[in-house]
Amino acid sequence: LFEQFQRVANAYFLFLLILQLIPQISSLSWFTTIVPLVLVLTITAVKDASDDLVIQKEKWMNVRVGDIIKMEDNQFVAADLLLLSSSEPHGLCYIETAELDGETNLKARQALPITSELGDNIGLLAQFNGDIVCEPPNNKLDRFAGSLHWNGDSLPLDNESMLLRGCILRNTDWCFGLVLFAGPDTKLMQNSGRTKFKRTSIDRLMNTLVLWIFGFLVCMGSILGLGNAVWESITGYYFQSVDSAVFSGFLTFWSYIIILNTVVPISLYVSVEVIRLGHSYFINWDRKMYYAKRDTPAEARTTTLNEELGQIEYIFSDKTGTLTQNIMTFNKCSINCRIYGGWCLGSFSDLRTTDAGFLFYDYSLLEVVRRGDRSVHEFFRVLSLCHTVMIEDKAKGELQYQAQSPDEGALVTAARNFGFVFQSRTPETISVQELGETCTYRLLAILDFNNYRKRMSVIVRNAEGKLKLYCKGADSVIFERLHPCCQHMMNITGDHLSEFATEGLRTLCLATRDLDDEMVSEWLLRLRKVGMVLEGREAELAAVYNEIEQDMILLGATAIEDKLQEAVPETIAKLAMANIKLWVLTGDKQETAVNIGYSCNMLTDDMSEVFVVSGSSAQDVREELRIVFWQAHALEADLELDFLEVACLCKAVICCRVTPLQKAQVVELVKTCKKAVTLAIGDGANDVSMIKTSHIGVGISGQEGMQAVLASDYTFGQFRFLQRLLLVHGRWSYLRMCKFLCYFFYKNFAFTLVHFWFGFFCGFSAQTVYDQWFITLFNICYTSLPVLAMGVFDQDVSDQWSIDCPKLYEPGQLNLLFNKREFFICIAQGIYTSIVIFFVPYAAFVEAMRDDGSGLSDHQSLAVTVSTSLIIVVSLQMGLDTGYWTAINHFFIWGSVAVYFAIMFAMYSAGLYSIFPSQFQFIGTARNTLNQPAVWLVIFLTTVICVVPIVAFRFLKAELRPSLNDRVSSKHATPSPPSECFIQNSMESIKKKLSLIHICNTRR
Repeated sequence: LFEQFQRVANAYFLFLLILQLIPQISSLSWFTTIVPLVLVLTITAVKDASDDLVIQKEKWMNVRVGDIIKMEDNQFVAADLLLLSSSEPHGLCYIETAELDGETNLKARQALPITSELGDNIGLLAQFNGDIVCEPPNNKLDRFAGSLHWNGDSLPLDNESMLLRGCILRNTDWCFGLVLFAGPDTKLMQNSGRTKFKRTSIDRLMNTLVLWIFGFLVCMGSILGLGNAVWESITGYYFQSVDSAVFSGFLTFWSYIIILNTVVPISLYVSVEVIRLGHSYFINWDRKMYYAKRDTPAEARTTTLNEELGQIEYIFSDKTGTLTQNIMTFNKCSINCRIYGGWCLGSFSDLRTTDAGFLFYDYSLLEVVRRGDRSVHEFFRVLSLCHTVMIEDKAKGELQYQAQSPDEGALVTAARNFGFVFQSRTPETISVQELGETCTYRLLAILDFNNYRKRMSVIVRNAEGKLKLYCKGADSVIFERLHPCCQHMMNITGDHLSEFATEGLRTLCLATRDLDDEMVSEWLLRLRKVGMVLEGREAELAAVYNEIEQDMILLGATAIEDKLQEAVPETIAKLAMANIKLWVLTGDKQETAVNIGYSCNMLTDDMSEVFVVSGSSAQDVREELRIVFWQAHALEADLELDFLEVACLCKAVICCRVTPLQKAQVVELVKTCKKAVTLAIGDGANDVSMIKTSHIGVGISGQEGMQAVLASDYTFGQFRFLQRLLLVHGRWSYLRMCKFLCYFFYKNFAFTLVHFWFGFFCGFSAQTVYDQWFITLFNICYTSLPVLAMGVFDQDVSDQWSIDCPKLYEPGQLNLLFNKREFFICIAQGIYTSIVIFFVPYAAFVEAMRDDGSGLSDHQSLAVTVSTSLIIVVSLQMGLDTGYWTAINHFFIWGSVAVYFAIMFAMYSAGLYSIFPSQFQFIGTARNTLNQPAVWLVIFLTTVICVVPIVAFRFLKAELRPSLNDRVSSKHATPSPPSECFIQNSMESIKKKLSLIHICNTRR
């Protein structure tokens, strides 16, 4: 409840409720505010509760830190545990982490050798008295730092020996674990906190407008309060004694604040939430965004950003797995300055260990392998040893690899097909069958890959006792760590890499180094010492790794093909026609990124100029920017602004060799400096930072796990669905929300300002025109459902036309449908309507007579006439604003009018009056008033004066100055889209000629 009143509007209405409880200033009953307030809080509470139930939590009340607990197969892990022992050899166990990161593939965890010996011996486990020093509780699921001190030994602990709460034990009969964190200290609970709340531009504008309306409300209250003070001082003493006209005016001010508060209706915010919820369901139910191959539907993971999808100006996209399939196939390689692959056809059917799905074949390379070429054998040893692949199953004698990334799977499969078959691994060994002979390597250290190191290494001892370091990684990090003797080979291999990249292939370099025992022994001691560090362990590990990854010998390079996803070029073309700029942020080489740019139609042959900025220092980059930008004097002194100035003039931007942090920095730069609505889309963990930084984050459920999906606002299975998300759902959501807000403010000003005009005719006494029940029910029963139906279902053109006519998307980018100007137009129309529905009946009733000759000009008859006119006028206006009629719209609009008359006749009946005489005082008024023909004539006249000018204006505007939307809507019934949608407007001819900026190797 406290959180609900953090919203300014709810606190404001609570303040009004308190004022209504003061008899001296309130002319309305308390229920006129408390009923809507309770309804709003209840609906919001139900919505929040449903959101919270998405993540179900279960408590294990009896688990305490320091306990040793036994877990069995298929059981949820109850706390964050240090794995002590398991039923599997070498202390291994397998877990599923879908509840943590959404990934369904099994992961291996390994107990320390010193604790795995405990087995399932309860006596030994009970005697375990080790001391564990570790980091404090945090939300980092992939990292853990600690140390175990037991029996005089000190051993480092990392994430590989941890079982986190929420995991499920799989394919393991049992395991024992020591509880390190329980309850709220577990990483699962540490991740359950709220992420940074994203707000739409319409939300921010609404907050500003509500403040303006409140100021307008204060002005109206001040005018009426001042009028009361003047009236009391001049006329009031004829009716009652007045102690202080000023005090009376002060009380009247607060009374009118209560009466006129409906200009900011309490139902506004809950209506917005209901509409957004409906839009989210439409996204979830859209079968055209369903990816059948992976059984992946589209999902709106948030309900608060839908209309922002209709205002996107910049899209920031990852390449691998987002634009491409992330299904890797080994295509080419370079070994000893020679390229293999790409032109030969054949099969490996003569090798029993081959993978039937392997498509690479080069007979010359196979012959070199068979001849025993040392460099070629070392090349494939790197592929078969330097990885983290697990053997998932050996059913029917077939090896099944389970890789954490498609790249690793492709490389290990390539080695397998050339006779170097990875067969098994233990915590201390790796077994590889090399051309039919099984070789077991002792594994001394694994130097892990991460997005900042961009490389992975292993240190092994072969059967001959020699120590070797095998390394694979990006050429940018491998080349700078090679021995000087490799310069010639490095130059040739660099040329090969550029050739591979121009074909759009993903490349890696392979290297090796011979080590001696003394060096490795000293290095392992330093590694173990660093492993005991808690603060800054990662930085110190990186430094230790770097010590030994030097003076390596280059073996060659691999080239892996990653094909584009279906319909990516068409999608990018449609988004470009909608004036949405696409920037690709990738860690790939420049040539690879440019080639993909041409493949997916980001870059086209008719672009007038394509240029590359690739300076290695800030000054170099600035000079290159000044060269390509002929208005060099217009550049700012800051390099980021130089980059932004040039990049925003281009139709397409590709940034290569970027880190995850740099991706987020690019997004933040455009978001902050351009004040543009941004969207980031990606599929991997390295995209999470930019997804969280952008206004809208989209995650693609692909080959690299679920981290991007879990951090996103929207998710689906393929990049091509982005055009439907933006051009259909986004545009419709923006259109519906804008029409809803315009109508909502209009009808409430028309409803409320009648009291303002009446104040000048009732001695500024804070008397209301309407019955208090009409005031209570106007926004709850009479007008709520029709405007909700329009906000949920309305559309101007069909979904297909929205895609075929991308230009229809531009009004959202330009913020044309709801802005301050449109707001004031709605307010002006509301004021005009309030004047007509009050003054026309008031003027008509002055001399009007009933059929029996009695006067018609009583307050209750005026109230019924004005309220009936208001309901009819706003209902007709709703009909004019509705662009897409459904049975629901008809039912709600005309049903609400019927409900009004039914409730009015029921509440003004003698039955309710006899039960609640103080609450239902308009007994018989409805029947007596609406039986008079003059009243219906007044209602008809009022309706005509209110509605006809609006109809005439809209007709003339559509005929004389039609918008593209009007033209498309008028031709909606024709079989083909109108040609205007594909004609560039005159502004296109004066757009900048610059076409692409490709930023790489930029160092700030």
